[in-house]
Amino acid sequence: MTLQVMIASWVVVFFIQALRVIFSTMFGFIYDQVFEGPMNAWLVVSNLLVVGALLAPGILARKPSARSMAALASLTALARVALSVNDQLFRFWGALIVIAAGGSYLALWLSRKRPKIWRPILWGLILEMILRIVGDTFDISLQNASLIPVALWSVLTVGISLWLTKNEQEPAPPLRRLSWVGGLSLGAFFFLETSLLSLPNGIARWSDTSYPWIAVLLLAITFIPLLPNIGDLIRVRLVKSGGGIAVVVLLTGGLLLGYFMSGVWGAVALLLAQAASVYALVLLLGDNASPIRPPGWPLALGGLLLLLFDFLNAFAFTYPYTLPQMKGMGWAVYLGACLVIALGVLWKRQDSEAQQDLEWESGWSWVSFILALVIVGVSVWPQAKAQLPEDRLRLATYNIHYGYDDDWHTTLEDIARTIEREGVDVIALQEVDTGRMTSYCADNAYFLARRLGMNVVYLPTVEHLTGIALLYKGPQAPEAFTLVDSLQEPTGVVHAALTWNGKDLHSYGIWLGLSDEDTMRQTAQALEFIGARSPASFGGDFNARSDEPEIALIRDAGFADPFTTLGIDPTPFTSPAVEPESRIDYVWVRGLVPVDAWVSDSLASDHRMVVIEVALP
Repeated sequence: MTLQVMIASWVVVFFIQALRVIFSTMFGFIYDQVFEGPMNAWLVVSNLLVVGALLAPGILARKPSARSMAALASLTALARVALSVNDQLFRFWGALIVIAAGGSYLALWLSRKRPKIWRPILWGLILEMILRIVGDTFDISLQNASLIPVALWSVLTVGISLWLTKNEQEPAPPLRRLSWVGGLSLGAFFFLETSLLSLPNGIARWSDTSYPWIAVLLLAITFIPLLPNIGDLIRVRLVKSGGGIAVVVLLTGGLLLGYFMSGVWGAVALLLAQAASVYALVLLLGDNASPIRPPGWPLALGGLLLLLFDFLNAFAFTYPYTLPQMKGMGWAVYLGACLVIALGVLWKRQDSEAQQDLEWESGWSWVSFILALVIVGVSVWPQAKAQLPEDRLRLATYNIHYGYDDDWHTTLEDIARTIEREGVDVIALQEVDTGRMTSYCADNAYFLARRLGMNVVYLPTVEHLTGIALLYKGPQAPEAFTLVDSLQEPTGVVHAALTWNGKDLHSYGIWLGLSDEDTMRQTAQALEFIGARSPASFGGDFNARSDEPEIALIRDAGFADPFTTLGIDPTPFTSPAVEPESRIDYVWVRGLVPVDAWVSDSLASDHRMVVIEVALP
């Protein structure tokens, strides 16, 4: 790997990270204005700023030169530091600069070195994937403790970029062409990769398979085009007649099968789709085109398509509150991206002579491959689970707000510390994202379970990647879940059949819908799922106050409110976290003796955590 390729791959990492940050911070802006109000001009202005950043390559990437590329790489690296500051506005402005400067840098690299550009893109995807795996699905370089290392990384990027400018010896090559279709295809490629195919947690949740195995296999598959002999031979064969069609069929078929299938075959389909995706990139960018205009505007158009796909994908999750027509249509968004890539691959004539003039990589690629597998293997290696206490048990419920507090700081680590500090043994979680672009593509359930040494039961309720969960200590227990009828946002019940002091303990978790939902029917169906099992706990965000009929229905089923049993009056409020005004989060018990009950003072979410302590009769 040359220094030029290394810097380009780092810019790709920063660019991808900025895409995740921009959609996550925008989610906070839109959520506050739509759900909490009042709506103001910032909603429009912030969206226009994102559009402007994506259009920047058309304006800035006009004159490819070593100096302009060094300047853009340096600006990208310096702005990247802001992404590691845990503040919504700071991250938003930093991400805008990274997207504008980083996208323009890639456009210049594309125009000068197009036959090689797919290499830094793949290196960047791989490095960004490793950073997320090492951080237990939440990019470790975006976490609070990473600011100083990231600042040093940025300074190193600037230093090498400037040094390369002074030592540039090769003459500037002619401009290379990127068609409008090619630009759109690149936008669709980045959408597929950033929203699903480069996310081991996303593929694991879609297919309901083992995250550790998916992480290792996904890394290996993404690496294949970079490996000497193996990757090169596959590239040579793909440029022959029918190769592009095979890639398109594998990509489209794999994504559709992965969406509608679960288990091993669903995982295999998605892994094959990733293999097809990375080779689609090779086919799109691997030829030697004739000299023509810079590719800035086609790349900018691809950025706008990326934005459109991401918004449509977000609507597939939030359809009850935004665009009802998007209900169950996540597959259609991914199909649209596949068709755009197919158009780019099949539209462009492959130059087999140029493709066979291969730059055979040194042993560095194999060394990097083995090192990456070791790092990933260590990061996902199973860990010992915490054990249940023998005397008293602490049960809790926590609406974790997708890993944000009320001001949209990322707080997964703070949430973990809150649960740890309160000594919780079993906890029901609500508003749990496991790979959405709007929450940094982190898997909240996996992150917290691994951080706390607990097992997790996860029920995806919308588009595979958001739902509810139940964390518990002790050995792996029998697990179950079910959906309940919903008029608006789907929801359900999760269950773990624990063994505590030689006796069965059934723990359940739920999230009930908002005011326009038939929550009485949801409550009745949840209680039917629970049945007469006892002892049992039933925790969740019920979105109902203590005098509402849903709560009466739970009491009638034999469940007791520990706060009432213990005579705690007034009972503490739970929502919102800052200056709470109502009590809508509960942990109910049946066949257990309440010993203590309290509400945590942590502000790590937009709700407060409810904790109770119980003993066996």
